Amino acid sequence: MPHTHQLEPERPFHLLDLPTQGKQFHPDRETAESEFKAYRKEFINLQSRLYAEGKQKLLIVLQAMDAGGKDGTIRSITRGVNPQGVRIHSFKVPSKEELAHDFLWRIHTVVPAKGMIGIFNRSQYEDVLVVRVHNIVPESVWQPRYEQINQFEKLLTDTGTTILKFFLHISPQEQKERFQARLDDPRKHWKFSVEDLEKRKYWNDYMAAYEEMLQRCTTPWAPWYVIPADQKWYRNLVITRTIVDTLNRMDPRYPEPEADLSGIIITE
Repeated sequence: MPHTHQLEPERPFHLLDLPTQGKQFHPDRETAESEFKAYRKEFINLQSRLYAEGKQKLLIVLQAMDAGGKDGTIRSITRGVNPQGVRIHSFKVPSKEELAHDFLWRIHTVVPAKGMIGIFNRSQYEDVLVVRVHNIVPESVWQPRYEQINQFEKLLTDTGTTILKFFLHISPQEQKERFQARLDDPRKHWKFSVEDLEKRKYWNDYMAAYEEMLQRCTTPWAPWYVIPADQKWYRNLVITRTIVDTLNRMDPRYPEPEADLSGIIITE
């Protein structure tokens, strides 16, 4: 049975019809935060088993509009997780070296190895989003990328990587409030850019680009989850729960010792 917020391949939808409010799914914040902490504790245990087993891989992709909560999500869900077993990559404007290769090159170099969890703050999907909205490359370049991304993700899953993709869905009003909160707090000024306001003018264009991305890149092997993200406490709960459910299905196991250790006693 599909997850509440999981998209189904080839099933049409309109992004603007999907909820940004998590309160309608879980009205009690205090209970939700308690549940979140329990799931995070389970996540810590499962991540330890995944790392020790050293066979399976998990890739978590986060996409959102500016101020959508990608950084906050990563901080919240990974608190207490062994950093040796997690790699976080933030994809910004491509460097000259990256631009000299195909658009997936910089992505493929950092996908998780066996036993690891990789978390992408932005991802390969920037190459069908920002480049489209701001006409950085022509349509003849970005249109084929949907299928190229699907095939890339199929390669990853065929070689042992489980993929979770979360779109943090916020409303324009919530983005406005988060931008204003950054302006009102001098400690958060570093997180604000005048370019953010310029991009905000393209909200409808970004929604159209996200909708097509979500529609065309939801596959049986790597579906998208559209997470109502106006309430951070609901966002954290539902993402952590999805990760835990996925890891439980992966069922990582601590490896058996290479030799019988039952009779060993350390005397000195």
